[in-house]
Amino acid sequence: MGHPTLLTDPVAFQTAMLEWYRAHRRRLPWREEPSLYRTVVSEFMLQQTQVKTMLPYFARWLEALPDFAALAAADESRVVKLWEGLGYYTRARNLHKLARALVAMPAIPHDREAWLALPGVGPYASAAITSISFGTPAAVVDGNVVRILARLTADGTAFRDTTTAGKAFTPLADSLLNLAAPGDHNQAMMELGATVCTRHNPLCTVCPVRRFCAGARSGEPEAFPRLAAKRIEAVTTLRAWCVRPSAGEGSAQAELLLHRTATSARRLAGQHELPSAEHLGFAPAELAAAGPLLATRKRGITRFAFTEPIHALPARLLPRPLPAGLVWVPISELETVLLSGPHRRWVRELLAASPAPDA
Repeated sequence: MGHPTLLTDPVAFQTAMLEWYRAHRRRLPWREEPSLYRTVVSEFMLQQTQVKTMLPYFARWLEALPDFAALAAADESRVVKLWEGLGYYTRARNLHKLARALVAMPAIPHDREAWLALPGVGPYASAAITSISFGTPAAVVDGNVVRILARLTADGTAFRDTTTAGKAFTPLADSLLNLAAPGDHNQAMMELGATVCTRHNPLCTVCPVRRFCAGARSGEPEAFPRLAAKRIEAVTTLRAWCVRPSAGEGSAQAELLLHRTATSARRLAGQHELPSAEHLGFAPAELAAAGPLLATRKRGITRFAFTEPIHALPARLLPRPLPAGLVWVPISELETVLLSGPHRRWVRELLAASPAPDA
């Protein structure tokens, strides 16, 4: 694996990357006002999330929880609520645990191995955090870096997935690391993959390291890396929209029926969703027949493609007593409860359409 020019002249490659990054990098808040805390929060938020999506969340987070001490002292419910909309909530809980672990330490470690032992910190995050914050010589290898290295070398190996490819390219990434500026080098690689060496339609004409790239010379840079196609599984989940007048004495406030996942659950712990047919104890056909179709929403999560029809459900058709996990939430209090990002959007859309309560 490898192109001779790249491997025999790594200094020229490192220099080109560093000069390009320092001249063209995006002005992001954790770069313009760097700190260990800002680097850690940004790295956790950027797992599974694009920069443009996470920027407002980052600003809100820093305003509410400006340092490790504030984060460590916060209740988990507040931490998760601030994360609402970013998804993959395990990241928020691990970031919370990480802050508590760090403030309990006599000194914050600078070496990669110590960070690997901390909550939520894997090989990529440990390399990114320690190289950027402490100048530790550790190369990052994520999907962006895999794509760059596969194209630079025109490596035609068929990999099962990005993780497998990352392990194969780690020795090359290590050999190319600029030991004089490991943090900037790593950020340069990530920046190049995000803005120039993109998955589709890479901007080869403005690439600072094009002269090293065997993939560009091949005329088919998008052919690299060669990853096995993901098998997508289609799943249909029927959801219920059930609104009723408040049961409180003298109150005309409406309430929405939601399902709350147990706080001990591995996924979606403590989150609210529109209830599914399964939550209600209905067969999908029973829920579909109970009321009109109000909307159909689609989304992808990992290898699953979800289709979620939302049907109106009159409150009088609900089972008595309500199955475990189902709760009535006053519509005026919806902003205070934890809703998954897609479900919050759907609830807002349906409330704007104002389906009339039907008891």
